[in-house]
Amino acid sequence: MDKKHIVILTGAGISAESGLKTFRDHDGLWMGYRMEEVATPEAFAKNQPLVLDFYNQRRAEVAAAMPNTAHLGLVTMEEYFRVTIITQNVDDLHERAGSANVLHLHGEIFKMRSVADTETIYPCTGVIQVGDLAPDGYQLRPHIVWFGEAVPRLAEAAAFVHDCDALVVIGTSLQVYPAASLLQYAAAGIPLYIVDKKIPLVQTDFHLHTIALPATAGVGQLISLLKEKFNS
Repeated sequence: MDKKHIVILTGAGISAESGLKTFRDHDGLWMGYRMEEVATPEAFAKNQPLVLDFYNQRRAEVAAAMPNTAHLGLVTMEEYFRVTIITQNVDDLHERAGSANVLHLHGEIFKMRSVADTETIYPCTGVIQVGDLAPDGYQLRPHIVWFGEAVPRLAEAAAFVHDCDALVVIGTSLQVYPAASLLQYAAAGIPLYIVDKKIPLVQTDFHLHTIALPATAGVGQLISLLKEKFNS
């Protein structure tokens, strides 16, 4: 029997339990910076050293972090289901945990590209400095989708959501668009499972199941519910 396809949308909440600070904390700041200072094309044009240093620090923090039990739990789901993870996170914790199919909506902290070429992506494990040039001769920048930029893999993610038998949301407020709009691509009436300490409001035609727990505590319950639902 073919495995059911489970699509999982993850956000900052799952990585926060590995010690990575969420983008929008209660004070509206990320590591002491406003979004407009470090996460827009305009910010990069205005102050390249600041923006590059900011992401160099984030890269070091991600390198030092470890996958938590929520990341590892999602890997075990692959024994029972065909799992696609669509993440808003730029870290690589899903991959390091062992998940086989991960789509990054907002880019990846360990990759970089030329400011003039959105298609050619290079690995990046160290720092990027002003004057570091891509082979095309243009300044390198983090491979991060900043506010105001197109989300190049959105259509690919929407196709996965359209194809799934159940949709799972973990650790995201569903407030960041266009990522939050992915829910509208799911087939009407499929089960939607939300795992979060604070369950976001969802106004769509789903069979809704909520687990009001942090990801590390809730993923085990999620797996049990999915196995019960699909008799796996």
